[in-house]
This record gives sequence, structure tokens and C-alpha cells, in this order.
Amino acid sequence: MPDDVLVPRFANFRSTVFAEMTALANRTGALNLGQGFPDSDGPPELLAAAAEAVLAGHNQYPPLPGLPALRTAIAEQRLADYGTRYDPDTEILVTTGATEAIAAAIAALVPEGDEVLVFEPFYDSYGAAIALAGARRRTVALRPDGGRFTFDPDELAAAVTPRTRVLLVNTPHNPTGTVLSAAELATIAEVCLRHDLIAIADEVYEHLTFDGVRHVPLASLPGMAERTLTISSAGKTFNATGWKVGWVCGPERMVAAVRTVKQYLTFAGGTPFQHAVAAVLPRRHGWVETLRSTLSAARDALRDELTGAGWQCFSCQGTYFLQADARSVGYADGAELCRDLATEAGVVAIPSSAFYADPAAGRALVRFAFCKSPAVIATAAGRLARFAGDRQVQEGVLRWRPGRRSA
Repeated sequence: MPDDVLVPRFANFRSTVFAEMTALANRTGALNLGQGFPDSDGPPELLAAAAEAVLAGHNQYPPLPGLPALRTAIAEQRLADYGTRYDPDTEILVTTGATEAIAAAIAALVPEGDEVLVFEPFYDSYGAAIALAGARRRTVALRPDGGRFTFDPDELAAAVTPRTRVLLVNTPHNPTGTVLSAAELATIAEVCLRHDLIAIADEVYEHLTFDGVRHVPLASLPGMAERTLTISSAGKTFNATGWKVGWVCGPERMVAAVRTVKQYLTFAGGTPFQHAVAAVLPRRHGWVETLRSTLSAARDALRDELTGAGWQCFSCQGTYFLQADARSVGYADGAELCRDLATEAGVVAIPSSAFYADPAAGRALVRFAFCKSPAVIATAAGRLARFAGDRQVQEGVLRWRPGRRSA
């Protein structure tokens, strides 16, 4: 037997960048602005509902499709927020987080050797899910335009081939912070309709938009409801990323296909958490407004401190994430910058090259997560600003003090 028993198609997925950078934060004691998890819990009523469900004995398998009460709450939320109507019995499936939903959807809907078209940069699990299904990945670039990441409609149209089966769309977008506009979504919808593509819409950050920007579900556009699987979760909405309660909404035949695969992955789980989310999702509005305001303030505090110190930051309309250009502080390589930030500034970030099929395309970018407490953001922002000061460029020569770690 060979020493390396991992199948070749998974050779590039041995470790996630999030695990690596979180381990780096733990080794160095650095503040972790890398992995996108909040450092505070969700609403107290959510936690109380979960504890009550545990003590009430709701600790065995839930139904495969998810608790009926949760599926009903999801259907009511989609209708109230977006006007999209789903039958909770046949068109909604509860999953073990959005990551499982995406993997199961690709495995269920993309024949081996066919293509998934995805916007790049993309969340790292997309590539692994495509490989797991034996499918092929094609990418369309998101590039800065006026400080905001967007795509070229002609490049999107040209990327579709006769083997393209699915267009995977993430909005609000991780890692760029872009929220796709109605016009951009209309372009995507037109491509799907013209080429008879299935759309998988990853909308886990649906509620986390800023500055009056509204999230528009792809499924709400004309002709898209019957060909779109919409994926979301409670993790980002309720600061409960460890609960792994996600869901899929879409046409009955497509949801049934995903359910067929999902039952052999985790079957079903998280029963007390499903009870809690079902209880709180109908009362989400006050919490969501507070969370949105808190995140917006954290984004502003981090961005303003960084830009004031010379960092180039890109527009963030939603999500947890702020993108910055490593070149603005004298680095050509974002991965090198992230390593130095951990040891010299005491802050961990994620090199955005990890979100690219060709890492060279995102080599100059880094991602900061601002879903942290005001104290953590203030301390991290100060350290990053001082780091930039140590990297000031004068007369073409980088002047800095190696070995210094900011307080």
C-alpha cells in the first residue's frame, strides 16, 4: 500500500486555511481576525430555548427533513422577507450547516465530469464539494471596480460550456464583502435561463448587510424560482456557528434530490438546536437589527483605523469580512504578510489566495474578520496601524523595525 492513501482529487484539500491560521493564532497568542466566528453568543432567548429543549428530552434524531416547526418558520421567513413561497413539507430541507447543504446539492445535481461555474474568490469548501462529486470547476473572476468587487458580464457568458450544469452564487459574498446588486443578479439569471442552468445560491449572510444595501435572493427574480436552490443557516444570523443548523429551499424535485444525498452524510442532527431556532426565527427582527448595527460599527472602526494608517481597504457591503491590499503596506504576498502579522503585530488574518483556484490571482489580498467585540477590534486595529507605520516607504526603501511586536 502506498504511503499516501488519499485519492488524488483531494490532494489539494488536506487542511483548511482556517484551521491553519487559527492554530497560528493559538501558538502566537495573536488576536484572531482570521476565522469568521463571533466572539459573543446569540440572543439569550435562543440559548434558553436550546437548554430547555435539551432538558425536555429532545436529544434523539429529528426527522430527516428537519423538525416541522423549523421548516414552517423558515417558509414564513422567506415569504415575509422576500416574497418567495415554499411548501415546508416538500420544498425545505434542514441540513447540518450550509456547508453540508452545498456539498449535498452539488453531489445530487451535478453528474460526474460536468461543470460547476463559481465566482472567484470563493469559500474554500466549494472546491472540495465539487471534487467530492467528481465534477469540474470553472471560475469567473470578481475584481475590484471603484473599490467594490464585481464581475464582467461578458466573462460570465463566455465561461459557460456545454458541460456546465450549475452556477454557484454567493451573496453577500465571502471573502470580498460584495452584495450582488439587482442588476448583477439579473445578468446571472439571464445566463441561467439561456443555458438552462441550475443555480445554487449560498445566502448565509442574507441578514448581514450594511449602509442600507439590501440582499436580493436570486430565486426572487423572474424565472429563477423553479431552477434555484437557496441555502442559508442560523449560524451567521444568530451568532451560533457551532450549532450547524442550515437549510435548503427550492423546487420539490431538487430538494428531494439533495435529501437523497444528505441522508447518507449525516442523516439528521442538532435536535435541540433545531427546536431553538424554530422558536426564535419568527422573532428575529430586533436581534438582526442590533447585530447588523454592531457589525457595521466594527467594520467602520477597523476600516477607518487601517485606511488612516495607509492600508488600502475595499468596500464591504455585507458579511463579516474586510479585504485589504497587502501591497499598501509593502508586501507583494498576502500569505507572507499574514505570517508576519501574527508574529510582529499580534494579529492573525487570512491570505485571500486561499480562496482562488489559482492562488497567484489573489496573492496580494488579505481578509480580516470583524465579527469580534469592540475591545478586540480596537486593539487589533491599533496593532495593525502601528505595523503599517513600521512599514512606511520612504524614497523607495522599506524602513521598519524587525522583531517588534505591537502592544
